Amino acid sequence: MTSLPETPSSRRLGLVIDLDICVGCHACAVNCKEWNAGGVAAPLTDLEPYGAGPDGVWFNRVHTFEAGDGGCGRTVHFPRSCLHCAEPACVTVCPTGASFKRGEDGIVLVDEDLCIGCKLCSWACPYGAREFDEDEGVMKKCTLCIDRIYNETFAPEDRVPACVATCPATARHFGDLGDPQSDVSRLVAERGGYDLMPEMGYRPTNKYLPPRPRKVAEDAPTALAPATPAQPGGLLGWLDRLLSQ
Repeated sequence: MTSLPETPSSRRLGLVIDLDICVGCHACAVNCKEWNAGGVAAPLTDLEPYGAGPDGVWFNRVHTFEAGDGGCGRTVHFPRSCLHCAEPACVTVCPTGASFKRGEDGIVLVDEDLCIGCKLCSWACPYGAREFDEDEGVMKKCTLCIDRIYNETFAPEDRVPACVATCPATARHFGDLGDPQSDVSRLVAERGGYDLMPEMGYRPTNKYLPPRPRKVAEDAPTALAPATPAQPGGLLGWLDRLLSQ
């Protein structure tokens, strides 16, 4: 059973994340948790939050890597959440139709009333974006804060996902990536934005902007340079090469 739209709109709402300026503060993850603990996806499980083994449901996670040595070394913070793919494997494997993709804006959601907690979607998603809520017995995921972005009681500038609203470094951007003239699409074009693991064929909506090459002294080792889209592996391949330098 599949819940892909038969006539999808060209509108594709999503995020653009700038790895060059993300400071790894986790504000996006914390504000996401805060908002969604009382929003459309609520409640979000917290298990032993102050104990030795805290666990629970988080829609945003930030991974940090140390890459390079000496003058070429740098810290790369890599935020990860649902990418709202154009061809989402999580939707096509769902046996009940609980996972579905909205035709009007491309957002991938879960109907918890239909979800049986089989976890097939989490096995199918190569990005690790699905979360199993043990208290509720259902799968949950980033909703792109649909209860914020369409909330007309908010000022227009506040109708963005919680993670975008709280980022102190403005490393996160929200908009219509289906519109080549949108601010986010232009940003991707200008900075050479990446799909994560494009070889999988899922065509993620969210894009990543690579770190800019760093200037080092002439006698220092060659500075780390981002891969180009033509190189194999896309962003994941770039991260692998970056970490192996």
